[in-house]
Amino acid sequence: MAEENEDEKKSGGLMSLLKKIGIFGAMISIGLVVGYFFFAPASDVIEKEELEEMIERSIEEREAEKQAEEEANADPEKVSKDTPEEETFETIYYEFAGTFTTNLANSRKMLQLGLAVSTQYDDTVMVNVEAHELGLRSVILQRIGNFSEDDIKGETGRKTLADSIRDALNAELEELEGFGGIEKVHFTSLVLQ
Repeated sequence: MAEENEDEKKSGGLMSLLKKIGIFGAMISIGLVVGYFFFAPASDVIEKEELEEMIERSIEEREAEKQAEEEANADPEKVSKDTPEEETFETIYYEFAGTFTTNLANSRKMLQLGLAVSTQYDDTVMVNVEAHELGLRSVILQRIGNFSEDDIKGETGRKTLADSIRDALNAELEELEGFGGIEKVHFTSLVLQ
């Protein structure tokens, strides 16, 4: 608390001194103008309008000096960087209801998947997926059944499975609607039993 008072006295002292000097300077300027008006020879008499203009200019000059001093003493202004503007597209998702469960090729194990698809095309792609969901579910189950247990191990195997399902779905949609449009297949769950 004592430190705050000391800081206020230091900054307040400088600012009040500057204010006093500014006021004193303005008063001297006004006094000189008024004194000149009263004590000038008759040929040099200043009109009332000229006197008012001189006083206004003097006050404006003092205010400009005061503002310049305040800006010089102020902290530097923070400037933020511009964000690069890139055209981005909205990604639309569709999640198939339930899970897909099927046997894997050459194995006694079963794979259970939760699946979603995404696109950056318009809603028409997802309307088509929803309209043909029953046929697309069959395509997905057939494609999963072509993979063996070794084929889906690791990140690379799962990516290969997702790409294969995407390609099969797009082929089916192209046959049914003339356009596929599915860009990615996402696994919302994956259980190997």
